[in-house]
Amino acid sequence: MKKACVIGLGYVGLPLACLLARKGFEVSGLEVSDEIVEKTNAGISHIEDEFLAKEVREVKGKLKATTNAAEALKNADVVAVCVPTPVDKQFLPDLEALKSACVSIAENLRKGMLVIIESTIYPGTTEEIAQPILEKSGLKAGVDFFLAHCPERIDPGNRKWRLPQIPRVVGGVNKESVRLAGIFYGQIIDAPIKELRSVRSAEAAKIVENTFRDINIAFVNELAKSFDVLNIDVKEVIEAASTKPFGFMPFYPGPGVGGHCIAVDPYYLIAKAKQSGFDHKFLRLAREINDSMREYVVELAVEGLNALGKSLKDAKIAFLGIAYKPDVDDTRESPALYIIPLLRKKGAVLRIFDPHIEALSNVESLEAALEGADAIIVATSHKEFLQALTPEFVRKKKIGFFLDCRNAFDKVAFKKAGIAFKGIGC
Repeated sequence: MKKACVIGLGYVGLPLACLLARKGFEVSGLEVSDEIVEKTNAGISHIEDEFLAKEVREVKGKLKATTNAAEALKNADVVAVCVPTPVDKQFLPDLEALKSACVSIAENLRKGMLVIIESTIYPGTTEEIAQPILEKSGLKAGVDFFLAHCPERIDPGNRKWRLPQIPRVVGGVNKESVRLAGIFYGQIIDAPIKELRSVRSAEAAKIVENTFRDINIAFVNELAKSFDVLNIDVKEVIEAASTKPFGFMPFYPGPGVGGHCIAVDPYYLIAKAKQSGFDHKFLRLAREINDSMREYVVELAVEGLNALGKSLKDAKIAFLGIAYKPDVDDTRESPALYIIPLLRKKGAVLRIFDPHIEALSNVESLEAALEGADAIIVATSHKEFLQALTPEFVRKKKIGFFLDCRNAFDKVAFKKAGIAFKGIGC
């Protein structure tokens, strides 16, 4: 296998395509966006990430992007499907992009081709949805072509865990599909590959990984609300509990959960289980708690300003950070996108700034956001904010209230400087 096609050049597909090119594969990338195709072929990453930008630049000419499915798939030995799988407004799985990708593959499917779905899907999707579409080609999965699932494990902006170092799990519609998928990933990564007995196990593994995080974050978010009432510093408690060398794993509270995985994947399992008559009450409650943190941020802003004799209505707020995590431009399911309308509904005047997302900022600089502000709300702890927002600097700006939604700043230092400071559960 030396010719590969990656369908979808987003946060998952683009790094994979670059890795394949570096490993000597002849790589084509199939995209629906003309802009992404043009940038990729020019050696420019459409995703803000220093490492990925270097990768795309270095594989220029080796990775050929196109919007033409026949052109992208005509010589491929292996096809990796890396398209988005979001949820709709009713929190039900939206698999339209996956279905469309499978239709394109079916129209260009050849004997011996290996098709791997990396997109996050609920258990049963490969066999119940992807396989029937692919078999409309007249070829049979597991006999004429091979079909597997290897859930992606990309963490945008993570400098420690890059794609080649992350262990993978693979499942397939038959043993040969699993074997071939294992060989493929063995050619490109330097980490263990676990071959599973069923494709449904591989599909479920990804859902469990991220649902585990969603549940534990919900736990500490509820603790944060409780400890605010009890006047206990939740961050200090978590750090204390973390000294136990076994049986405890630290998670930290925040303004909600963002990113394509944690905020979305639980709904895939909830929906699939419901089809079979099972109600995931625990998962639904975790989602409810984490989503409730958006309103909690607004409540804390109201309380903080009221304590200073001010109202949220007409208050000038420097709202800092739109991305769902620090130092990236990724806004998928970002809590900030939900908090901003809630604050505006209460009458707050927002000066929004994110150094990584100019298009959604309504001021051009941190300085402009802070000028004349009554309060600061840090929704994303970008390094630019951590460096600039010292207690001395904030005090000089005469900003009375500082709400740290990420518990990233030194609250003791801010309080010593005479600034009303509040974290989530701190």
